[in-house]
Amino acid sequence: MKKKYLKNLIIASMMAFAVASCLNIDDDEKVYSAAQEKLERGAYLDSLQAKGHDIDTTELGVYYIVIEEGEGDFARAGDTLTVGYAGYFIDETLFDASDIHYPDGKMEFVLENPPMIPGWDDGMKVMNKNARVQFIVPSELAYGSEGRGAIPPYQTLIFVVKMFDIKPSDSN
Repeated sequence: MKKKYLKNLIIASMMAFAVASCLNIDDDEKVYSAAQEKLERGAYLDSLQAKGHDIDTTELGVYYIVIEEGEGDFARAGDTLTVGYAGYFIDETLFDASDIHYPDGKMEFVLENPPMIPGWDDGMKVMNKNARVQFIVPSELAYGSEGRGAIPPYQTLIFVVKMFDIKPSDSN
């Protein structure tokens, strides 16, 4: 009985190996993991610092670089914001931009109503009118281990955002 079991196990293992060796995985296909994301994000942040960029972090953990200072009050939950944005992966591949969706390139929305990805909502709070900021959003503050649509799992997202206007909510 043990001999037959061992023989079947060996045959099954050989068949599994044969099938696996025939799989054709493109070099472009990438296996994503939290560890790989952390390494890539660390290297990206190191490269930004090496170029002289001052990187700050929000309380939630979004990294950001102020490209252009704005003026006035910072955005708060409930405010109506008008922004232009471009979203990239760390390898600089564009995955979304306001120019794609809006004829004037400007998106208007109420901050946190409804909530967007946590990193986006958190990042908006460090912006004021006419500010231009680059956000580096870890996947746990974006689409996490599941990904969404064209965004694979464990992707740090980069957003470059220009704040055109902030209309305070009545409650602020």
